[in-house]
Amino acid sequence: MKEYMKIHDKDNVVVAIREIAAGDTINVNGVQITAREAIPAGHKMALGDIPAGGDVMKYGCRIGNAKEEILAGGWVHTHNLKTALGELLTYEYEPVETEQKELPDVSFMGFVRSDGTVGVRNEIWIIPTVGCVNNVAQALAKAANDRLQGTVEEVISFSHPYGCSQMGEDQEHTRMILADLINHPNAGGVLVLGLGCENSNIEVLKPYIGEVNENRVKFLVCQETEDEMETGGKLLDELIAHAASCRREPVSVSKLIVGLKCGGSDGFSGITANPLVGKFSDLLIGRKGTAILTEVPEMFGAETLLMNRCESREVFEQTVKLVNDFKQYFMDHNQTIYENPSPGNKKGGISTLEDKSLGCTQKSGSAPVRGVLSYGQRVEKKGLNLLSAPGNDLVASTALAASGAQIVLFTTGRGTPFASPVPTVKISSNSALAGRKSNWIDFNAGVLVEDQNLDETAQELFDYVIEVASGKKVCSEEAGFHDMAIFKQGVTL
Repeated sequence: MKEYMKIHDKDNVVVAIREIAAGDTINVNGVQITAREAIPAGHKMALGDIPAGGDVMKYGCRIGNAKEEILAGGWVHTHNLKTALGELLTYEYEPVETEQKELPDVSFMGFVRSDGTVGVRNEIWIIPTVGCVNNVAQALAKAANDRLQGTVEEVISFSHPYGCSQMGEDQEHTRMILADLINHPNAGGVLVLGLGCENSNIEVLKPYIGEVNENRVKFLVCQETEDEMETGGKLLDELIAHAASCRREPVSVSKLIVGLKCGGSDGFSGITANPLVGKFSDLLIGRKGTAILTEVPEMFGAETLLMNRCESREVFEQTVKLVNDFKQYFMDHNQTIYENPSPGNKKGGISTLEDKSLGCTQKSGSAPVRGVLSYGQRVEKKGLNLLSAPGNDLVASTALAASGAQIVLFTTGRGTPFASPVPTVKISSNSALAGRKSNWIDFNAGVLVEDQNLDETAQELFDYVIEVASGKKVCSEEAGFHDMAIFKQGVTL
């Protein structure tokens, strides 16, 4: 295993791959540097003296300024490094040339729906229109799972606390996300379960859903039936019978839409798991597939790298709006824009938001940015898209699914058992986590600091995702976990 990694020639820090003890000496391009103190694995060590106020460079970019003089061999972290981020910024479009290599098509075994969309699962989903019927939805799902037929894999209820006592954008967001999930191709059948008196009742929701296949989507208003369990059970049996005959068939990978997300990141995320997912994204997009990057607050400090990859000025301006609107959201709530790295992030070696963002955005690979999506908007353009959503794991992953992702790739350095409405592939940034939490982790990127080749590992990940798209269950599915969360911003009545 390597002792350290210098990510870019411009960097004045290295990342410790293993703990470097105080007094240990490392050789960096022929220069001997002795650690002045213990440098934990995933954390940064100064390569030379950095003056107070001086730029600290990682990934070839500034990740903040030194609060005080940092001597060569010193530990660089939150105690002596501060963010250099400001408030709203003005950006200039400085396009860079992006290489998008065309690759031969590959197929996966998917479910082609009547509207032409493709699912990677054949599940029955129960979507409550309001939190008041969550328990009914869960009881219906539990009972119906004893009556599965054919290729139907599971009946799943997606609980949430919304659909009533909401105003403005909050109510709109709830309606859009619910409608997106109702139309998601991973569901071979959907029961929309309403109470009857809620703001987002079924009749209000129907225009958001649009035209449906009546065999695939059923509606039930609990206040309008004598026994919602009996009626709901009959409707679910009809949905199961309809979906039972669906069969997997070869589908071009150009039909695959994959969401890109990270959470519980550490100092290894930006040098293993996230670059690996970036390579995966390029392999998918090279075959005319689609990748969606979200977590706008974790673009702050690295946003210009994405802006300059926009395929046109129009997309650039949309990206500027995406970033500044989210900054304004923080300001409107009197919150600090750059106060993002979590305690777990910091413990793992991430010191500032720029540090986190420059690692996070590597999941986007090298393809041009082709589209910018508002929250709840479904993806239309193939290639790399940016989606407006916060960094919160459940909210952002649900937003990716709602935008059309059939699978989410989730990189993590700390680990998490959570799931989303679609298969959520957990990719560990370090081998210790993969070994300790094999019941959470699906793929280990930690091998990249153990001298495994990035391109070869990216191909292994690509092949694994094809297996998942063709039916292989990920750890959270094996555990029976299915989560969703909607972005709430405003007043609760």
